Amino acid sequence: MFIAGLAGVAVTMLLVLIRVLAGPTVYDRILAINLFGTKTVLLIAILGFFTGRPEFLDLALTYALINFIGTVAVLKFMQYGDLGWAGDKTDQSDV
Repeated sequence: MFIAGLAGVAVTMLLVLIRVLAGPTVYDRILAINLFGTKTVLLIAILGFFTGRPEFLDLALTYALINFIGTVAVLKFMQYGDLGWAGDKTDQSDV
């Protein structure tokens, strides 16, 4: 059962890698990278259950959080051209 789960996740990760390489737009590639990170979290969780080490779930949750923050940062950079640091702000209002 675990082997089938691992094989399914591995096949899905391979298909996602193809989407990363062939994505027509940058946003498709970012979405595919986020999906690859999500599949990695699932893979870590399955390996944790397979090896009988439940502490892998903590690693998987930490990786999921890093994946989410990284994806939001990359999307913000793509939208605004920077990460919005407070020192970079130039106020050009009339008031």
